[in-house]
Amino acid sequence: MTSQSHEADAMRRAIELSRRGPAHGPNPRVGCVILDASGRVIAEGWHRGRGTAHAEVRALDALSDRALAAGATAVVTLEPCNHTGSTGPCSEALIAAGIDRVVYAVADPGASSSGGAQRLRAAGIQVEEGVLGDEAAENIRPWLTAMRRGTPFVTVKWASSLDGRVAAADGSSRWITGAAARADVHRRRAESGAIVVGTGTVLADDPSLTARDADGRPLDDQPIPVVVGRRSVPRDSRVLAHPAGVIEYPHRDLPGLLASLAERDVRHVFVEGGPTLASAFLAAGLADEVLVYLAPTLLGGPLTAVTEIGVHTISEQARFRFDQVEALGDDVLLVARPLCSTEFATTKEDD
Repeated sequence: MTSQSHEADAMRRAIELSRRGPAHGPNPRVGCVILDASGRVIAEGWHRGRGTAHAEVRALDALSDRALAAGATAVVTLEPCNHTGSTGPCSEALIAAGIDRVVYAVADPGASSSGGAQRLRAAGIQVEEGVLGDEAAENIRPWLTAMRRGTPFVTVKWASSLDGRVAAADGSSRWITGAAARADVHRRRAESGAIVVGTGTVLADDPSLTARDADGRPLDDQPIPVVVGRRSVPRDSRVLAHPAGVIEYPHRDLPGLLASLAERDVRHVFVEGGPTLASAFLAAGLADEVLVYLAPTLLGGPLTAVTEIGVHTISEQARFRFDQVEALGDDVLLVARPLCSTEFATTKEDD
């Protein structure tokens, strides 16, 4: 095998390792594999979350002998950082260890954390960028979007019948979809930094907005619940007991909401409802992806998943492309992305 094929295989493994880290929180999932001169894997590591050692340091610590790092290649899913935060710069750790070559998939978009590749080259280390870049970027797409654009990645979700209804005519909606679909929703909640609903949903359903397992137990990672609307949340609402606290946002300025959540280090926003709020995000062009849990049932009636989004004629339709179709029990999950996306647009003047 060539060194390039060894490195590509190692990058696939590094991406796989990165998924062991938490998707929840402000930091990206990162994996690292260290290869010796023959291309053999001699150590692995991944980032376990905010405040813990980064993947490169984890991999270096996993070496049976630190002397093995001399002349080795570090294969990393994200450009090694070049700043001191809660941990030291990975670029300096790799230099100090004697690593000879660094291969990474995706450049770090952070204003303060980027520059690792330049620092490594200045120290005489060979650096190659872009190995399996598309695959690695997809793996951290919400985080990468948030860092490049300056505002959180936005997922708009709903569950509906075949005819696009989210509730029966009398407003009842539990349950349109089955247990497998609901479990998937809770997993995705736990991977998000914030879950956003309107006051109408709180008043109608009194949701707890927690992420729970199949037995109803809270998961370790909990999104911050955000309630949007001018009506106050009733003091006996279940959401007020949420372990992450509650943000009440009594405005209709959705870009302002996303900016304020970015200041709280929220990278991924999960919009769950109801139709008025989902439609507002869609009409404003703020949805980076749409999740539709589609149940094989018909409800009829007026309560559709989406209301007015500014489409008055067929030529104005908001076009999406399907990115994923997955069977979940008797239901189907459709994941779609807008064709006209602002996913990597930036709000920073100099970018």
